[in-house]
Amino acid sequence: MRTVNKTEIKKFNKLAAEWWDPEGSFKPLHKFNPIRIKYIKESIINYFNIKSKKLPLKNINILDIGCGGGLISVPIKKLGANVVGIDASLKNIQVAKSYSKKNKLKIKYICSSPEKLKIKKKFDVILILEIVEHVDDIDFFINQSSKFLKKNGLMFIATLNKTLKSYLFAIVGAEYILKWLPIGTHDWEKFVEPQNLIRIAKESKLNLINLNGLKFNPFFDKWELSNDKSINYIAKFKKN
Repeated sequence: MRTVNKTEIKKFNKLAAEWWDPEGSFKPLHKFNPIRIKYIKESIINYFNIKSKKLPLKNINILDIGCGGGLISVPIKKLGANVVGIDASLKNIQVAKSYSKKNKLKIKYICSSPEKLKIKKKFDVILILEIVEHVDDIDFFINQSSKFLKKNGLMFIATLNKTLKSYLFAIVGAEYILKWLPIGTHDWEKFVEPQNLIRIAKESKLNLINLNGLKFNPFFDKWELSNDKSINYIAKFKKN
């Protein structure tokens, strides 16, 4: 599997049991989730002109690539979407399946990377959140992921910018000083500058709709959208 980084898989396999512990190793993602869900939900509603308020994502087919233990797949499913989650870590998939079964949620989880995924279905929306900085060959990863997106479909990619600020905050600060993440969670060399991501996406017939920064507000202890893209950012693309 060309995009799979075995070191990264081993790293996440060790942490797999902690996915649904809001105080565990994935605590930052639990804090991150509300703004991600809000942004994705509102973007899909506006783009597809959805009127339903009870289950706003009903009948929207979504592929969550690099789904981990299902932290995004589960709330998206609860909004009414039809969700398929894939991850190259079998332990992550086992955790995701167990959690969904326990909570009586019909989410299809598959242990696979995009290039090995055997599925003919194409999706309205593809989510690639906090995963491209953990893969090998990002160009090929996005190219293979885009094959499963319908024409005029949406793809969301969230990742970390490659700046001095991101090194200081996301690695030195988050891993070594604040201990928000286990040391070694991120490799700054794999962080992706927005202009590079936009170029890669364009080569896979994905045109940028908009790009927003995401920042942590310590006063309110929550994440919010920002014009500052120097650390975390989320990009929204449309398939040609």
